[in-house]
Amino acid sequence: MSRNLLLISTSTTHGTGYLEHCEDEIRLLLEEKRSILFIPYARPGGISHANYTLKAKEAFARMDISLTGIHEAKDPVKAVNEAEAVFIGGGNTFLLLKQLYQQQLVKPLLERVQKGMPYVGTSAGTNVAGKSIGTTNDMPIVFPKTFKALQLVPFNINPHYQDPIEHSTHMGETREMRIFEFHVHNSQPVVGLREGSMLHVKGDRVTLKGDLPARIFLQGQKPMEFKPSDDINFIMEAV
Repeated sequence: MSRNLLLISTSTTHGTGYLEHCEDEIRLLLEEKRSILFIPYARPGGISHANYTLKAKEAFARMDISLTGIHEAKDPVKAVNEAEAVFIGGGNTFLLLKQLYQQQLVKPLLERVQKGMPYVGTSAGTNVAGKSIGTTNDMPIVFPKTFKALQLVPFNINPHYQDPIEHSTHMGETREMRIFEFHVHNSQPVVGLREGSMLHVKGDRVTLKGDLPARIFLQGQKPMEFKPSDDINFIMEAV
């Protein structure tokens, strides 16, 4: 399988502009590509498809890459099949997945990625690359036909992973607790991806990028911390 994905926790980190913190990695992923298809269905904050696309267009213009929003295409499936690369932005994961199914894009996206089309995802766009959206932090504002996602990789991701704040008086569930709950009913690994971190998936290998470690959860085991220099390829085979 010749997949080539960059799965980013967030589009913006503290003190940076949209996609600035991951721009170098995006450039490397896209290599000689000069255009990218943007899927704005997640609509963060309810922003319109047009305004969201404009924001993404400006970011990719810095990289000399032409961006087009899929909502502008008469035939979304054809647009995916003809795209040089695809970028799916953040927002609400439930809304995003519902739209991907309604537009019949799940199968075409999987097939193109398996054949090597570069895929960039941030936040919700990273969530839908996994086996399911069961580890999203988002509210279920709409109901997709299934929680089964694109399955571009054989694990789940929890973008924006947060560690408990020392001395906090907050009594709600931690992200770790919620992932433990997920693993009572689901067996796939979960990667807790902290802000500013990302995963590069090339073929059957995965590399953690960024400055921070990731927290990896396997069903029935204690969570494990891995630095960007560590080998985490076991998550490509664990079930």
